[in-house]
Amino acid sequence: MSDPRITSSIFTRGAVDLSALRGTPEPSRPTAPSQAGPPAGVPGGPPAGGGVAVIDVTEATFQSEVLERSLSTPVIVDFWAEWCEPCKQLSPVLERLAAEGEGAWVLARVDVDANPRLAQMFRVQGIPMVYAVVGGQPIDAFSGVVPEAQLRQWIQAILKAGGVTVAEPEDPRLTEADDALMSGDLEAAEAAYRKILAETPADAAAEAGLAQVGVARRVAGADPRAALAAAEQAPDDIEAQLLAADIEVLSGLAEQAYARLVGLVRRTAGDDREKVRQHLVSLFTIAGPDDPAVAAARRALASALF
Repeated sequence: MSDPRITSSIFTRGAVDLSALRGTPEPSRPTAPSQAGPPAGVPGGPPAGGGVAVIDVTEATFQSEVLERSLSTPVIVDFWAEWCEPCKQLSPVLERLAAEGEGAWVLARVDVDANPRLAQMFRVQGIPMVYAVVGGQPIDAFSGVVPEAQLRQWIQAILKAGGVTVAEPEDPRLTEADDALMSGDLEAAEAAYRKILAETPADAAAEAGLAQVGVARRVAGADPRAALAAAEQAPDDIEAQLLAADIEVLSGLAEQAYARLVGLVRRTAGDDREKVRQHLVSLFTIAGPDDPAVAAARRALASALF
């Protein structure tokens, strides 16, 4: 069994050698009988446009279903396993977004237990791990669970890649900071993000990264299940509620985290209320001001304060 700790998420880049997969023979597959399922255009069913939204792939089918398909349509590959609790949080969101995409991109699911060679080739060290494949090559990836707003932005960036290549990162400073965060060097990441902000005040990406460093530090060593249970048992314990909110944000449950802290603002006063408010605002920074959930939570916060 895997240790279901929540890991901080960060986008990463890097070459992956898939030469061994090219030319892998694909066994003939009988035509499967039609099965009843959700109607087109709803999560779990085919997209409204009639194209494929979600497919399960193996090493034998990876070349045709992912590499060749990605020559015309971006493919996002979700490495998962049945025992992985964070996967159960991220995969349904990916499936829903794929259905919403109506064929603009395809979600390919890879069970790492059944396909260890694929996981090894993609250097999967922890799951969930998600790769974007465009033009027959992986072009970007992230690990862990990310808020839906960030996930949508990432997918949009993949779609804008044009189906062949993507431009090099415009700001190498941000790449350096992101790499430090991904490697767990929080001190280096914080220093890099602060340097960006000193040179380019109000840089949204750097502000989001710095906020994520803060969350990563606060949840370090915490047992997510125990922390959430403790918060449930002590609704007025400020520290317990703040930690629970951090864990929920990293688990892709940002709206739940926002609601938790807005409720806490309503139940507190003075310095305690201000502490909770500042914590909530720092969580808003991760998703960004354009996120609909942030906009709704800001309205709720204003109502709670005034």
